Amino acid sequence: MRPLRIGLFTDTFLPDQNGIVTSVSLLSDELRARGHDVEVVAPAFPELHDTRPDVRRAPSVRYLFLPTYRLAWPTRKDFERQYDLVHTHTPLTLGLAGARLARKWRVPHVATYHTHIEAYTHYVPGLPGLQRRTRVVTRVMGHYYRRADAVITPTAAMLDVTREMGVPNAVVIPTGIEPSVLRSAPPITSPWPEGSRRLLTVGRLAREKRFDLVLDALAGLPDAHLVVLGEGPERGHLEAHAQRLGVAGRVSFLGVQPWTEIGAYYRLAELFLFASDTETQGLVLQEAQLMGVPVVAVGARGTLDGVAPGRSGFLVAPGDRAGAALTRHAAEILADARLWTRLSRGARVFGSACTPGSVAERVLEVYAGVLGLPRELALPGEVGSGRVTPRNTPAYDR
Repeated sequence: MRPLRIGLFTDTFLPDQNGIVTSVSLLSDELRARGHDVEVVAPAFPELHDTRPDVRRAPSVRYLFLPTYRLAWPTRKDFERQYDLVHTHTPLTLGLAGARLARKWRVPHVATYHTHIEAYTHYVPGLPGLQRRTRVVTRVMGHYYRRADAVITPTAAMLDVTREMGVPNAVVIPTGIEPSVLRSAPPITSPWPEGSRRLLTVGRLAREKRFDLVLDALAGLPDAHLVVLGEGPERGHLEAHAQRLGVAGRVSFLGVQPWTEIGAYYRLAELFLFASDTETQGLVLQEAQLMGVPVVAVGARGTLDGVAPGRSGFLVAPGDRAGAALTRHAAEILADARLWTRLSRGARVFGSACTPGSVAERVLEVYAGVLGLPRELALPGEVGSGRVTPRNTPAYDR
């Protein structure tokens, strides 16, 4: 494929740390390594000096209802450069700007559906009720993604969501994790007290991530200590919840840690717990498993494809009893050394199955399709065909 000028538009990027940031960063790196001219268009952060050569920052303002978030507010002069192809990764202000520019320049628009936006309506006052009455968010998102020339989802489980929006031919391309960064993390002083069972969870501390259920599970594991990596608006509520449960002395909230050091925490952990039921993929599940940490997670939407049940960990059904189910499976794994060893080995295999390089090749096949270029690397039945069979029966462990 000839070198392309590619614009990756995202409403969240470094210094934020989340799945979209990981996906965009790795994709840009891999595309540039293959000779393509890539520019990541992202919101500007005050006093941030970019060290990446591939980033263009758009003017931004602080989002009133989520102070740590920057909302891009681009103008026409911010986009004087034309791309051969626009790839949007979010449907907010920069995603809308990218889609508009693609139409203006008459170039293809590829959109990745990273986030189940309907699960985040509580960040806009009044929007949850309006969504329940009118499904306005679903209809607006459907309009956005239907107009794209190609739509990518990170898991087969999310195909149903895109189909509900009227997107007929979305294709599944998971986000890969770069193992070398995790494995090369320098040693750290263990945050777990000596003699305790070492539990770990990672993510943005937000309502939709359901870290309260992880704390509920901890309450039933008296010899365990939980380390929480991440920051967010729910931290105060979670700390208060830990106090109510009587587990405040057995949980450490360590905030956001540098990406280059995250692997050291995985390396020391015995078990990874995850309770979000709104994920499109859940990259932290892949990170944990790649490092050999068995996972017990709530199985819903994207996480259904994020764990190999019985081989790398266990999935539990979402709902009021999810915390108790997390406790039960965690206790089972921690009590059986042979089971832990088998799941750890399976986790390493499962977590290593998808590499950033293979993801980039599959994304390039999508680009080739919308550009009308030869598609020598097409993967029959996967990229470019839309013929991906979603998982119909969740593999919950009872």
